[in-house]
Amino acid sequence: MKEERITNQKTNSVILTKEGDKDMEEKEENTKTKKKISKKENPKKGQKFIQIKVNSQKNKKKIKENIKEMEKPKNKKRKKVIICVTIGIIILFLLLFSSIFALININNSKIISGVKIEGIDISGLSKDEAKAKLEAVYNEKKEKEIPIKYNEFESSINPSMIELNYNIEKAVDEAINVGRNNNIFINNYNILFTLIGKKDINVEMTINEEATRKIIEDTGANLPGVVIESSYYIEGENLIITKGKEGIKIDTEGLLTKIKERLDDIAIQNDYIEIPVTTKTPEPIDVDKIHSEVYKEMKNAYYTKNPFEIHPEVEGVDFNVDEVKAMIAQEDKEEYTVKLTITKPTVTVNDIGTEAFPDKLGTCTTRYDERDTDRTTNLKLACQKLNNQVVLAGETFSYNKTLGERTIAAGYKNAKVYENGQVVDGIGGGICQISSTLYNAIVDANLETVERRNHQFVTSYIAAGKDATVVYGMTDFKFKNTRTYPIKIIATAQNGIATISIYGNKEAVEYDVTLEVKQISTIPKTTQYVEDASLPVGTEKVKQSGANGVKTETYLVKSLNGKVVSRELVSRDTYNAMPKIILKGTKGATNSSSTTTQPQEETTQSTQTPTTPTTPTEESPTESQEQNSTANETSEETSTTVNNIEE
Repeated sequence: MKEERITNQKTNSVILTKEGDKDMEEKEENTKTKKKISKKENPKKGQKFIQIKVNSQKNKKKIKENIKEMEKPKNKKRKKVIICVTIGIIILFLLLFSSIFALININNSKIISGVKIEGIDISGLSKDEAKAKLEAVYNEKKEKEIPIKYNEFESSINPSMIELNYNIEKAVDEAINVGRNNNIFINNYNILFTLIGKKDINVEMTINEEATRKIIEDTGANLPGVVIESSYYIEGENLIITKGKEGIKIDTEGLLTKIKERLDDIAIQNDYIEIPVTTKTPEPIDVDKIHSEVYKEMKNAYYTKNPFEIHPEVEGVDFNVDEVKAMIAQEDKEEYTVKLTITKPTVTVNDIGTEAFPDKLGTCTTRYDERDTDRTTNLKLACQKLNNQVVLAGETFSYNKTLGERTIAAGYKNAKVYENGQVVDGIGGGICQISSTLYNAIVDANLETVERRNHQFVTSYIAAGKDATVVYGMTDFKFKNTRTYPIKIIATAQNGIATISIYGNKEAVEYDVTLEVKQISTIPKTTQYVEDASLPVGTEKVKQSGANGVKTETYLVKSLNGKVVSRELVSRDTYNAMPKIILKGTKGATNSSSTTTQPQEETTQSTQTPTTPTTPTEESPTESQEQNSTANETSEETSTTVNNIEE
């Protein structure tokens, strides 16, 4: 702004005139050092004047400041205009940039840059690629056992036992959806934010906490110095009460938290988790509680027809509570022995007549040679122990537990058995024929097999894939009554025929159940030469003819009204080839040697028809006592060989 100064000598004042103003009129105020600014409209339109009296340099400075104050409103308006224009340009730029950015990313199926999952960079990967990358990491973690320890005690927890799972699918879905919202501006913001600030997504980890607690508590029972609570057990007709002892107790929740923290960390750690424990004093002996748990009123077995129910017998058990309390109060001992009062029932489940088991649910017969009297004795003894056995609904039956140990004192005889690939005499030879017969009978009755193993060699009395060998104390045959009602076993061995039948009550729907065996391959027998000093040189004698082995697959087939409703693989069995053994005379020879021919290559035979057993040698027993071949599993694991005697 241009100014024109006019000095009034008389009044000692300065008149500032703005460019364009005319006929400015002076107005005097006073002669003091103060300044006063006044404005007066000129009669002529558009004219202004400002009269400022100046008496010092300070007044001149203030004049300039006042002029600037008058100019501020116009400056503010200019700034507002500039700001609005700038904002508009920025918005237009962002809109243009967003549109271009959106067009670039609209067809991008990969995960955007800057995205990580638990610190693992998955930028630029497809969903499947990211999932595979994470699974490689987390699968290793799921297979790594969690080591735990307390002082010198060490153990570990298997992740599979606690049902450890990582929700990789959810994390990858979250990653793939970054920048793929319905709103273009939100998408662009997320993409830019991820590029600049990065994004790390968590993987959700879950375990079966109840199963984990159970494992922790089981582990706690094995800790050194663990608290021993007072307890009791029954041995024969005596009640044994043991006093508790102070010790430590595992902190279940504390260890559970540590395990979850370890599993939630992606890093695989090898260091032990310290087991947290607390000190605990055992509860005092509670005689009343023990009595309430031990006491049983004697009941005879009985059944009802409508509705049909079988009530098993109950053995009466009791003891004098007051006497036991007095004994514990008088003597401070680690263990107390209390004589129980036992009352035997007069009617047991085995005594219930056949009218309680009206329907034949399943049966199986096998043949044996009555001329082999010792073996026949063993078969009959096994059937006697099985006969009239009742298995309640939900119960598991054990063949070894029912028959007991096979000893001379128990009445068992020596008969032919398999041992280390040869036929020898052994106590209890023959009873595997009865366990195999029982196996097929319970399958026919649609009961569940719990434990079953195949023989070392194929037997003559039943087809490969359908047998069940037993070894006392090692290999058992077990089944579970999965039917609604109890079942009863009827077993006989007479006139060269062993028969086992299952009786009970039919269900509303009854299936026809069979075992279908598929022979996979044949294992050729070998020939072994064994030196015999009792035979002259140059002579040979066959000691064992031998037999081929086989590999089989067995399927459980269920049918209803003549139509197959299910077909399930229940076992893969391997039966070794029985070698042919030839005695080679060495009598009179200076040097002797023995040779063994090698077996031929295994041949494969694929057939859907049931197999027929390989005929054993004359010396071969018709069943065995040694579990010397494969464990029958529903998995595809190969068999292992052990040197035990098959009965």
